[in-house]
Amino acid sequence: MVEGKGSSVRARTQYEAIHNRTGLQLPGDARVVVWTIVNVEVWSPFGVMPRAVLPPPMGQTMLPDIANWSWHEYGMRVGFWRLLSSLQRLGIPVTFAVNGKACSIYPEACNAALTAGWEFIGHGFEQRPMHTVADEWAAISATIKAIKKLTGHTPRGWESPGLTETDMTLDLLKEAGIEYVADWVMDDQPSFLQTKGGPLVAMPYTVELNDVVLMAVQNQSSSELLTRGIDQFERLYQEGSESPRVMAISLHPYLTGVPHRIGYLEKLYEHIQSREDVVFWTGSEILDWYQSQTLKA
Repeated sequence: MVEGKGSSVRARTQYEAIHNRTGLQLPGDARVVVWTIVNVEVWSPFGVMPRAVLPPPMGQTMLPDIANWSWHEYGMRVGFWRLLSSLQRLGIPVTFAVNGKACSIYPEACNAALTAGWEFIGHGFEQRPMHTVADEWAAISATIKAIKKLTGHTPRGWESPGLTETDMTLDLLKEAGIEYVADWVMDDQPSFLQTKGGPLVAMPYTVELNDVVLMAVQNQSSSELLTRGIDQFERLYQEGSESPRVMAISLHPYLTGVPHRIGYLEKLYEHIQSREDVVFWTGSEILDWYQSQTLKA
């Protein structure tokens, strides 16, 4: 039983080796679910950047940080629209992880995502660790309110900025009506997390097939997204013959939305689409499927 503040992280989830699980079955006996997440964030030029492409001059952070803020802003002015065009052309359903504040800062992009039929999930109110938010409940509530005002619907999912959680985040998310989270990158299938208010679903998100890690942390070549993506898919496709797997692909407009990377993303999807027994779903579709498989009477 989770007691809230001070509880163990391990108390949230029950360990279960993937080879011991039975009963999960995708429609048409598909092997892999591909889950695509596009992240839209609000960065302030007067705050330390969440990520940087240029190091601080002379080792000292100078604010406003125009160069690194502009690097991110390119994603919203140009990269987002390039991603939108490619994903629509390929027919890829998308989960849109969005800062609540982005609904008012970037309304044109958010409305375009809505028009495209993307699923909106909360991504914090602005891009900062949950540990630094003065009032978590207020930030969660404001994010949900902003998304509902724009879309007319309460988001079912949540991805914390930088995948950060305090000991109370899950309890607060459950209380706010959130049904699944993307912070726990510990599996290739969904699983249940315990909260004070009942279970939440941990969705199989990714740090390894995430353009932040690939491009901004590891500084890989642009083609690595395609190489690693194909390798990831082929192994999951093989294992999926025994039990279904979820393959998450996490994208940010300022990284994958640039001209020298977008073509590799398109080739990755084209490779996956050439194979049978694959479905492309949003987070909510995965959630509904998983609950239908695990909550049977």
